[in-house]
Amino acid sequence: MAEVITSKDFKEKVFDYEKNTEWKYEGELPAVIDFFADWCMPCKMLAPTIDKLAEEYAGKVNFYKVNTESEPELAGAFGIQSIPSLLFIPKEGQPQMSAGALPEAQLKKIIEDSLL
Repeated sequence: MAEVITSKDFKEKVFDYEKNTEWKYEGELPAVIDFFADWCMPCKMLAPTIDKLAEEYAGKVNFYKVNTESEPELAGAFGIQSIPSLLFIPKEGQPQMSAGALPEAQLKKIIEDSLL
């Protein structure tokens, strides 16, 4: 399953947006971050797919979830305008943001093409 993280976790595991102005990924593995809210129906529909992919890519890609309601500062730091929003983070290079609940096949293609 994807790990729900707080802004503190995010700064340690992904990117310390308070200290760094230039992107510097802190993780050991590529990552996918799902920005969601409990009340969001598309987020609820996407959640089982995210958890399935987290199991499928275990040890290759880390999957995190950020609740935009409890972490508004973090959502604001990444300019989250709509949810769900997914942040795809390669080991090297810049992350890519995607808005909306993407189908599983499209998510796998992005992971395979961009992260692995």
